[in-house]
Amino acid sequence: MKKGIYFGTLPTSLPEERRLELVKEAGFDGVELPQSPEARTTEKLAEMARNVGLEISSMMCTTNWPSPISSPDESVRMEGVAGVKAGLEQAQAVGAEVLLVVPGLVNEDVRYSAAYEIAQRSLRELAPVAESAGVVMGIENVWNKFLLSPLEMRDFIDSIESPYVQAYLDVGNMLIWGYPHHWVEILAERIKKVHVKDFETNTRTFVGLLAGSVDFPRVMNALRGVGYDDYLTAEVSSYPQYPEQWIRDIGGQMEAIVRS
Repeated sequence: MKKGIYFGTLPTSLPEERRLELVKEAGFDGVELPQSPEARTTEKLAEMARNVGLEISSMMCTTNWPSPISSPDESVRMEGVAGVKAGLEQAQAVGAEVLLVVPGLVNEDVRYSAAYEIAQRSLRELAPVAESAGVVMGIENVWNKFLLSPLEMRDFIDSIESPYVQAYLDVGNMLIWGYPHHWVEILAERIKKVHVKDFETNTRTFVGLLAGSVDFPRVMNALRGVGYDDYLTAEVSSYPQYPEQWIRDIGGQMEAIVRS
């Protein structure tokens, strides 16, 4: 498997090009880019990454939280759909094969059933756009009170009936209510990309890699068991000091996970 890191987690105290150089030096194969309000910004960052020898492993849609594609407010929903379309265009432009998409948000004012139905509608509208761009929308499990089990996520993805709507699995996000190897076994071939972080179940907090409750050897065994052989992308908080050392340490931790 390949090792990646989300650009948005890299220490901002360092210039962009230096961040990417350090990522390459630390043994990473690629970088996941955030969607930008300006396409040229994303393209410039992708060019920098390639110049230091990094692949563009994937891209993260950044409009899903402020403008959910599951919103019952049609104007907000359409803003969200437009944001995903822009993300697909940027992903196509930089050669990213997967765009991470948060499928919906549930809160006191948005009923679960409504979010489910509206998110389905939005993704069915977006699927032809994704197919035209040649970019898969990777639905991620996040703390959004939505798609809370692997069975539900599997059935939701299958209901869209498009190979351009698949799963972007985060092995740390579901640990508060489940086990990542169960999600791997059930989502199986639908998994197109994987985010890596760690979570301590006793304190219910996200912690540094290898310092929490994620059973990485079991997760890796499950991923190999379903034939996954693509990117593991670190999405973790950096140290408040010594940013260069943090990148080197994450590289070593990711190498240990890949080899487990």
